[in-house]
Amino acid sequence: MFLRKMKNKKTGRTYLSIVHSYRDKETKKTRSKTIKSLGYLDELEKEYDDPISYFEKEIAQMNKQQEEERSSISINLEKGQRIQVDETNRKNLGYAALSKIYHELGIHTFLINKQRHTKNDYDANSIMKLLVFARLLYPASKKKTYDNKELFFEKTDFSLDDLYRCLSFFNKHKDALQLWIHERIKEQHGRNTSLVYYDVTNYYFEIDEQDELRRKGVSKEHRPDPIVQMGLFMDTDGIPITYGLYSGNTLDKQTLIPMLGNIQRNFSLGKTIVVADKGMTTGDNIWYTLSAKNGYILSYSIRGANQKFKEYVLDQNDYRSIGDDFKIKSRLYPREITVTAKSGKKIKKTVDEKQVIFYSRKYALKAKADRAAALEKAKDLINNPSKYNRATAFGAAKYVKNLTFDSKTGEILNSAKQSLFFDEEKLRKEEELDGYYAILTSEYQESDERIVEIYRGLWKIEESFKVTKSDLESRPVYLSRQEHIEAHFLTCFVSLVIARLLEYRLKGKYSITTVLDSLRKASCSHIQENYYLFDHYDEVLSDIKKEMGIDLGKKCLSLGEIKKILGAVKKE
Repeated sequence: MFLRKMKNKKTGRTYLSIVHSYRDKETKKTRSKTIKSLGYLDELEKEYDDPISYFEKEIAQMNKQQEEERSSISINLEKGQRIQVDETNRKNLGYAALSKIYHELGIHTFLINKQRHTKNDYDANSIMKLLVFARLLYPASKKKTYDNKELFFEKTDFSLDDLYRCLSFFNKHKDALQLWIHERIKEQHGRNTSLVYYDVTNYYFEIDEQDELRRKGVSKEHRPDPIVQMGLFMDTDGIPITYGLYSGNTLDKQTLIPMLGNIQRNFSLGKTIVVADKGMTTGDNIWYTLSAKNGYILSYSIRGANQKFKEYVLDQNDYRSIGDDFKIKSRLYPREITVTAKSGKKIKKTVDEKQVIFYSRKYALKAKADRAAALEKAKDLINNPSKYNRATAFGAAKYVKNLTFDSKTGEILNSAKQSLFFDEEKLRKEEELDGYYAILTSEYQESDERIVEIYRGLWKIEESFKVTKSDLESRPVYLSRQEHIEAHFLTCFVSLVIARLLEYRLKGKYSITTVLDSLRKASCSHIQENYYLFDHYDEVLSDIKKEMGIDLGKKCLSLGEIKKILGAVKKE
């Protein structure tokens, strides 16, 4: 590279630019490419005493750095050289992308400030980074995560006891950290909360012991183990806002009011439209939402509705066809709901809402396919009742007439007088409603199609739960103390936020699973002295370089170069 000085013949002014010259492989001629345009000399003299001298020195440094990068490295390995016991030669550098978002969110600043006035001698920030980066790339128990801490180029001068003690510190500040992250996302990305999605899932513990938090309840995975319930709010772009934990025997519908109250009091969202599935569609939830001057878009169980509503759904009048396999209709309708007064008394209220009904042939076929296994089980149960009990008959029992269970053992009680029969009428009524969906909303001015589109966005939060359970392996939970359990889910929440923001930065081009897999493969082996050899590069890593400026494509890096990359991502 050299400094080009171009003089304008008309004005007499000299223009400076940094130029790279190279030999064209096809024409064999020397060509040049402008690397950086600097500006007119007379303008630059106002900023620099001697612009030409200044930029020539800068170019010399750039040429020196380029030469160093091009220089070869000689590696000499003894043929019989052995690996030392417990020697860690394999390390990951892909976490640099995670570290960049972690530091952009200022999580390090938050933790350092909170720990400043405590007597704790461990580094809470270092422990949080280990737990988050490992949860995203190498999910495991706290003990195994600690044992694998040398996989990262990070300071880990803390003990396993320090890690467990720090969980109590994280629990103490979990609410404040969620709010801190929310404020940073608002500043950096202009968080869109015109719609907020809400859903509940649960996570199981592989123990029989129950306590205040770990309780047996309705498991999403139909497991008998104690569970904990998690309610999660997510913004319009699919980025988590806040979460809450509830005892395992808490019903899904009972979590919305406290969660909505918290988000309204502390997160300053203004009016929001709550989008949730039919588990949240209760009179109390709807009345509370409207009383707080918010809106709702909720699915509604057609099968659990009254006969009058079912008749409206099946009445083919007013449906509009959109293509061959989809039709939709709506009505403005005053619906009576049951609300619990402060005294505990149940009172009736009327809400004016829009009811959107649609039919999808694709959904009808899916419902039929989903039912097939249960029907086969029901027929086998009728022929071989001794093979089943209340638990193993789950999903099939509703299709069998005269089926009763022992209240204590769960065994099937069957006698010659009460033979088991397949319930054909039950099946016919279910099939009649296959493919039909109902959505209730306070937003009556929105078009039918827009309401359906908004509701379908709920898949993002369902996917987030799937990510926490599969990619982040947040269950089963092996911790026993409640404050440690709370801290575990805080680290899972922070991990999910970082993963979603990384997905967002990459413009949604890749799934979280794909991104994390690429970052996991961006690893290296220590070969000699301070040099590390890398063996993987792909399209995801290439896009991370374009969007985030993190170059993970070099085959060989010195420890100093690695530290430079990691130092750069820590700058907010």
